[in-house]
Amino acid sequence: MRESVQAEVMMSFLVSEELSFRIPVELRYETGDPYAVRLTFHLPGDAPVTWVFGRELLIDGVGRPCGEGDVRISPVETEVLGEVLIRLQVGGDQALFRSSASPLVAFLDRTDKLVPLGQEGALADFDTHLDEALDRILAEEQSAG
Repeated sequence: MRESVQAEVMMSFLVSEELSFRIPVELRYETGDPYAVRLTFHLPGDAPVTWVFGRELLIDGVGRPCGEGDVRISPVETEVLGEVLIRLQVGGDQALFRSSASPLVAFLDRTDKLVPLGQEGALADFDTHLDEALDRILAEEQSAG
């Protein structure tokens, strides 16, 4: 049976140094994809945007700067568990969010109760999902090549 954890977190969307606005951001974790978390945000006038990245990246990013490439997460102050910056980037476009650490930690605690960190591979459903995804990718590459 697939189970999930959801949380709605109010985050500041930082448009520039002078402009930011608060938006609700949905965090979601599912046992069917136990290594990942989903972050979905709705900017006014746009369709919802969902980013998928490693749960462990979010866990680590609350306490220290981490991430390479498209997703980077870091505490605003490394000595204090206060606020966290989440930077999402595609090419030259980026979105920067600022969140209180406490709702992120509460969400991560709930995910850990569902699937303890390090126990993700024990989920048979995930192995099936991974095998299906790899088969689909290989089939697409063979038909394109």
